[in-house]
Amino acid sequence: MSSWKGKTRGGLTGYRIFLFLLQNININAAYLLLYFVASYYVIFARKARKPMYYYFNNIIGFGILKSIYYLYLNNLTFGKVIIDKVVMMAGIQNKFTFEFEGEQHLHQMGNNNGGLIIGAHVGNWEIAGHLLDRINKPVHIVMLDAEHKKIKNLLDNVMTQKKMNVIPIKDDMSHLFQIKEALIANEIVAIHGDRFLPGSKTMSINFLGKDAQFPTGPFYIAMKYNKPVTFVSAVKENNKHYHLKATSPKIYLNSKSLINRNKILQKMITDYTQELELTLNKYPEQWFNYYYFWNKIE
Repeated sequence: MSSWKGKTRGGLTGYRIFLFLLQNININAAYLLLYFVASYYVIFARKARKPMYYYFNNIIGFGILKSIYYLYLNNLTFGKVIIDKVVMMAGIQNKFTFEFEGEQHLHQMGNNNGGLIIGAHVGNWEIAGHLLDRINKPVHIVMLDAEHKKIKNLLDNVMTQKKMNVIPIKDDMSHLFQIKEALIANEIVAIHGDRFLPGSKTMSINFLGKDAQFPTGPFYIAMKYNKPVTFVSAVKENNKHYHLKATSPKIYLNSKSLINRNKILQKMITDYTQELELTLNKYPEQWFNYYYFWNKIE
């Protein structure tokens, strides 16, 4: 088992290069450069390559050659997702199209007592902001405060789209109070449910046939405040089209019994991982957790 180290792949120089291409040429030029960048990462980025090869070969069950091909496809798609994020955040002209599956569920949540939206590092979380921006209720995005501040500052200089409310995760746990305030005010909190930092409480769940650790925190919050939960995803189907999905909101009622609470948490996380499995069975290349995610490494 391995936890996330609190830092996402990519660097400031790469963002600057792609931003230059997007502003001075077009998105196709940025995509073209990715074919070389993806090859570089497959060959030289050993730390990220090994766990991703393990994922395709040992978890998904692909053969050696197919695993190598999907390793390349994964790096290529990840680069495109980053470019698409910059395009949308900077308000650069584009021809993206979107299919919204279950958008009514988010409006239902917004029109009632708010709740939690739980996503994962699959597809393009930022693109899912298109769904969130359409909800007639404040949406608070929970994210790590220290993650790539330089890159965020770079993008802040070109961002033209409406910014979401951000709840930064901090060591002093002040984010928990902000989340509580938002939920008590019947607003919406969006958070990831597939990563955790060392020391976080986790639960082992069978995911794609092998046990993996998932953080209990995001799910416990929903249960503690008796708020509905919806699981969301935004996958890139081709260069111009995204499929966004939100499940029907469900309330997992809290219990005074510790045994029952753990059973409820296990049910919540199992429901969440089953939705993840549906997505990854169709889009295995859009899994973007570049570390050993499963408990046992063979």
